[in-house]
Amino acid sequence: MSIERIRNLIARDMDAVDAVIRAKLYSDVGLIRQVSEYIINSGGKRLRPALVILAAGAFSYSGRYHFNLAAVVEFIHTATLLHDDVVDASELRRSKATANALFGNAASVLVGDFLYSRAFQMMVEVDNMRVMRVLADATNTIAEGEVLQLLNCRDPNVDEENYLRVIRYKTAKLFEAATRLGAILGNATPAEEEAMAVYGMHLGTAFQLTDDMLDYSGDYQETGKNLGDDLSEGKPTLPLIYAMRTGSDEQAAIIRNAIEQGGEGGFGPVLEVIQQTGALAYTRQRAQAESNTASAMISSIQDSDYKECLLQLTTFAVARNY
Repeated sequence: MSIERIRNLIARDMDAVDAVIRAKLYSDVGLIRQVSEYIINSGGKRLRPALVILAAGAFSYSGRYHFNLAAVVEFIHTATLLHDDVVDASELRRSKATANALFGNAASVLVGDFLYSRAFQMMVEVDNMRVMRVLADATNTIAEGEVLQLLNCRDPNVDEENYLRVIRYKTAKLFEAATRLGAILGNATPAEEEAMAVYGMHLGTAFQLTDDMLDYSGDYQETGKNLGDDLSEGKPTLPLIYAMRTGSDEQAAIIRNAIEQGGEGGFGPVLEVIQQTGALAYTRQRAQAESNTASAMISSIQDSDYKECLLQLTTFAVARNY
């Protein structure tokens, strides 16, 4: 089953999600509409809302609340992107100028706040306390992850355990929330709901680890990012952490200095050390382990096209080049 088949299976549902997104983006304030529509339409994979749809479908949900919750998840994700790009002083995302580069930092932060608050308005409409708790907890955890990542920047002493904690909080938590929400809507048993949530957490971790790897091996035309963007921001991602841990003292010093200086020492020497130490292969191995765990978590869920799509996503998480 290809990614295209996944898209085809949920195409009508995703069209309905897009309709909700466009309707809920409306504001009398023109700048809010302009910035929101720019970032929403900037070519993202819509993976997180798709997970809500797929998880709900796996439990034969037949209502319409999954469209609203999928849009809520996308709004929360988009708000984090707006804030992330300001914090990181990023100028490029998905081969396009970031919102802060076009509209300024103030507009990006404030429109991010609008999207967060609109998301909470929408989740109230579902009138389900469980749903509200999942999303409120996820949003709070994501914010903690953002702060943890900020503390880790330019710190070469961050170890693998602490870095994975950032991933679980900052990235994987929204994947986990998306799949849990679908299970809740589908009236899954407590065990099934927990299995689906853990699936989402491990899937999200696999996706982030692959992103870390692509920052040192990807193609700009595919990823929409320049190689070494994480290094330029002083982020000690897993390829760097592993290279420092297993390389020689001289190799570790090259990585350490690059993290502390935000890559100003040059990308070439760092990439050479990463390649010499097998850091990318190790990162892929860790991503594959997360992917395998995600697959195992939903093995006992009733077979369906939706379950097959969820399983296919675990393969895509590691095999992708964008």
